[in-house]
Amino acid sequence: MTTTTDALVQLQAFQDALQRFEDGSITASTLNDQARASQALLTTLPARYGQVLLQLLDRLESSALFTEESCSFSQSDLHQHLHDWLAKAHTQLNA
Repeated sequence: MTTTTDALVQLQAFQDALQRFEDGSITASTLNDQARASQALLTTLPARYGQVLLQLLDRLESSALFTEESCSFSQSDLHQHLHDWLAKAHTQLNA
């Protein structure tokens, strides 16, 4: 039970960090580092969740190199995918 509780705490911390990233308080690199350090979250969820999250974060960090939307990296789409991931992860942890 502690692992799930820890995972939920880390999930909330990641959600807060995403909000701070979106308002410009932290960088994509900082968001990426925090998510990768969320070991309770990543190990409690099925492996595919971690794989998807890390891919999204890699794309987000790469997109930070561009000042505008590009063909390869839509920052708004990546933000939405991260919010969708958070919602699915929350549902999975509470199942």
